This record gives sequence, structure tokens and C-alpha cells, in this order.
Amino acid sequence: MEKIICRIKERSWLAGRAARKMDSARLAMVLGRTIHLHGVNRQAFLADVAWLRHEVCHVRQFRSYGFWRFLWLYLLEYRRRGYYNNRFEVEARLAEKDEEMLAGVEIE
Repeated sequence: MEKIICRIKERSWLAGRAARKMDSARLAMVLGRTIHLHGVNRQAFLADVAWLRHEVCHVRQFRSYGFWRFLWLYLLEYRRRGYYNNRFEVEARLAEKDEEMLAGVEIE
């Protein structure tokens, strides 16, 4: 299995902006291989295995589709189906229970 390196950015202004838009106190979002955090520190995020798997699934989606193509497809899904029914979010929620999701993943 190919190794995937993920980075974590705490106190991300991008995640903060998204959190305000979604009216959420805590938020994680992925751009490429970086998981941006708002309202949660690295230690607490990593302790929540389901949440970590969810975000790693998005890292894998970026790798699979390519950075710009994934952003475009995600936006199209969001516009058509909203956030919750977006196929990429559905897949990430399923990944929360996938014990293999973190295989080959290294967190920097």
C-alpha cells in the first residue's frame, strides 16, 4: 500500500471561515493533504478516530481525483445535493467506521 502523508494545520483561518459559514464551533476541512482545524487542537482531533478517518478519506479523494478536479467535483456535488448528501461526504461518513482507512497514513 502506498504511503500517504497528511499534515495538520491548527487554528487555520480557512477552517475558521468555513466554521463561521456552517455555524460550527469545531471544524476540520481538507485541502490536498492538509487537514485544517478550527476550534479543536491536534491532540483532541487525533483522539477522535472516526473524525480522523473522515478527514483522511477526503485526503484520499484529493489524491484520487487530483487537487483542482476534486475541488470542482466537490463544488458541483455541493450545489446539486447540498453538504450532507454530497457523495464525497457520504463516502467520508462511511469511512468513519472503516478500520483500514488509516492504513499507510502518516500524520506530520
